[in-house]
Amino acid sequence: MVEGSMTQGAGQGPAMRTETLRDFRVPVTEPAPYAVSTGHPGEVPVYGEYPAYYGDGAPPAPATAQAPEDDGLDGYTPTYRDLPVIGRGAAGGPGDTVQVQYVPQEAPATAGPGPLYVVGDVHGYLDELVAELQAQGLIDAERRWSAGNARLWFLGDFTDRGPDGIGVIDLVMRLSAEAAAAGGYCKALMGNHELLLIGAKRFGDTPVVSGAGTATFQAAWLLNGGQRTDMERLQDVHLQWMSRLDAAVLEEGHLLLHSDTTAYLDYGDSIEDVNDTIHELLNRGDADITWDLFRKFTKRFAFRDEDSGPQAVRELLDTYGGTRVVHGHSPIPYLLGEVGTEDGDETRGPAVDGPHVYAEGLAIAMDGGVTMAGKLLVVQLPLSD
Repeated sequence: MVEGSMTQGAGQGPAMRTETLRDFRVPVTEPAPYAVSTGHPGEVPVYGEYPAYYGDGAPPAPATAQAPEDDGLDGYTPTYRDLPVIGRGAAGGPGDTVQVQYVPQEAPATAGPGPLYVVGDVHGYLDELVAELQAQGLIDAERRWSAGNARLWFLGDFTDRGPDGIGVIDLVMRLSAEAAAAGGYCKALMGNHELLLIGAKRFGDTPVVSGAGTATFQAAWLLNGGQRTDMERLQDVHLQWMSRLDAAVLEEGHLLLHSDTTAYLDYGDSIEDVNDTIHELLNRGDADITWDLFRKFTKRFAFRDEDSGPQAVRELLDTYGGTRVVHGHSPIPYLLGEVGTEDGDETRGPAVDGPHVYAEGLAIAMDGGVTMAGKLLVVQLPLSD
């Protein structure tokens, strides 16, 4: 990893907590598949659960969030606000930038898989996502897939904190159909905010057992950036899509996960077992079981400690395969320990310009902190340090 002085990464300010919604409990039914147009002449319709992209009007303006608390590596509970807010001061000197060099990928001479890209946490920042996907040549000016057989993985956390989480989900769902029609793919992993939104919609004010006492999904969702407009637009097709997302995948030696935690080991000794177990637990429709999933995947920082971090990564790699873990969830400024204070002091945060490679080179953090004056990251793998 190469460090140096750069300007502050593009991003948005923190988001405001929304007003409490009293009851989000809506019956969940299995949606019927339907055709999706890719917009190309002579196309063959792609069938599946992909609704049309919301293109009617600009998303609502983002609000601001209060600075959250952190109660340690192991005792964290999602009934507290999740993350602090980075100060938006000017960029500083050397050491303020997280930067990597990318390995150039030539177009394949023969048929085969295309280049591999990963996307960090989006959190409702649709305009920033579109800009980064266009900059990488993955979509065109009309927001259509334009990368042929390229492979694109989203690491989860599509909603909350930012202005248009449902717009983000709809874009990803549509790109999944278009990429498949072009010989590539666009896929996504399940993040803790997908579990949170599923729980808020399905269980609302239903009390659940929490380490901090009685809690509800609705309260936790609002506390952690839930947006009224997302809940109003959330449909069964979105819930079904989120509930079927895998939690882990292995791509060319990269173990892709959402969270920087070893909690995945609680659900199986293989990637297939982990994904099957989590899907089965979600399908039970039990509030306490879903809350336990959410709580475990909200834990963070398992790889950050200089002594125990690399060993935690190796435990995951030894179990599931691969040579590096690539994750989102914990914003890079937060991993570096340079965060703002809860009383709003203008503490300068680091400028984020690329992924953070750490844990003796075994882990790559991809959450650039778009909600915290950072940058939404879309990068090509592999990286060269």
